[in-house]
Amino acid sequence: MNSCYSFSKLKLLIRNQTRQTVLADAAELADTSEKRRTGLLKHTSLAPGEGLWIVPCESVHTFFMKFAIDIIYLDKKLKVKKVRHAVPAWRLSACLSAHSVLELPAGAAAQAKTEVGDVLETETLG
Repeated sequence: MNSCYSFSKLKLLIRNQTRQTVLADAAELADTSEKRRTGLLKHTSLAPGEGLWIVPCESVHTFFMKFAIDIIYLDKKLKVKKVRHAVPAWRLSACLSAHSVLELPAGAAAQAKTEVGDVLETETLG
């Protein structure tokens, strides 16, 4: 990623290439220290299709979160390393072999049939 190019207003389409399903069609990218620290803490919910892709990241917490989330850990090639479903507030989760984390509304990973070993792909939307 080009560090001079701002992704702050761009949305991402994230597909499960293996299953031919869509995980998110309005995901945001958290690629700065500030965005990674804030994460979803300012949100009161995630609508279907929304999400947050945190890069780089190998662990997350849901302290102070107001809703449960699905957490998908990815390696550098966007291969799914671990999936956690409907993680409630006040939890820690990690996957030390992950390079990034995709946070989605609870149920989104199951709906897209996403499993360990699947490969995801991203597309930048305007």
